[in-house]
Amino acid sequence: MTDSAKAWLLAARPKTLSGAAVPVMIGVALAYSDAAQYGEGTFSWVAALLCLLFAFAMQIDANFINDFFDFVNGTDDAETRLGPRRACAQGWVKLDSMKKAIALTTCIACVIGLPLVYYGGFEMVLVGMICVLFAFLYTTWFSYQGLGDLLVLVFFGLVPVCCTYYIQLHEFTWELVLASIACGLVIDALLIVNNFRDRDNDRQAGKNTIIVRLGAKAGLQLYIGVGVGAMILGGTFLLNGHLLAFVFPFIYLVLHFITYLKIKRIYQGKALNLCLGETARNIFIYGVCVSLGLLLV
Repeated sequence: MTDSAKAWLLAARPKTLSGAAVPVMIGVALAYSDAAQYGEGTFSWVAALLCLLFAFAMQIDANFINDFFDFVNGTDDAETRLGPRRACAQGWVKLDSMKKAIALTTCIACVIGLPLVYYGGFEMVLVGMICVLFAFLYTTWFSYQGLGDLLVLVFFGLVPVCCTYYIQLHEFTWELVLASIACGLVIDALLIVNNFRDRDNDRQAGKNTIIVRLGAKAGLQLYIGVGVGAMILGGTFLLNGHLLAFVFPFIYLVLHFITYLKIKRIYQGKALNLCLGETARNIFIYGVCVSLGLLLV
């Protein structure tokens, strides 16, 4: 199976692409909803598609980087790993091949993102460079310092939601900023349950995630807290006349709470991978609920 198509598909982690899509979905929905007040022709579906493709390319790139460096640093071990198996750790992909894949996906992301300069200005080049830089820094440094959750808020919340909106309408609003933070909180739940599951292995490997630093009990509170926090911030939709964008996500909150109860009951071991999958599903449902709520006006 070494370097086979199946191995590369597993290394790309296609299930994570929903997390990359949600911030763009929300940014697009906000921009499309607000574009009406600027007149027809303001919104560009080509730009929206480019934002989505760039997000997908960067997510795959980050997955490859994570796969490579976690194995090299000894964080991923084929014998002790509790989460889904990783390509480098399992020997499915050679290290030299992964290095080349990282270089290729980085270049592909840059090529996809470059046309966004036409829509958003040359500042998009800086945004793209920062995204690439932090894709490496997350795995190699930030995640070991307990700062991974902060990066999720920035790069799965503020950056993709705000930039997707800015590319369309060339402005920022408080509703946009609060909505982007809410999105980041929702997606951070995926990192929280992942780190909750791996807390013992991470502690041994010297990876000081926020769960390692604060403990399992605080980790459970943090998981439920990000969902509730996102709903509170979602009040901005209500204040700005987007009633459905505030109401629909309560579907997500119910599912989020049910998953929280499962995490609390299972508490440790590989069985938590079920909660990881449910959290990814909940994130996607949140994105759909908010986007539909914004568009159905």
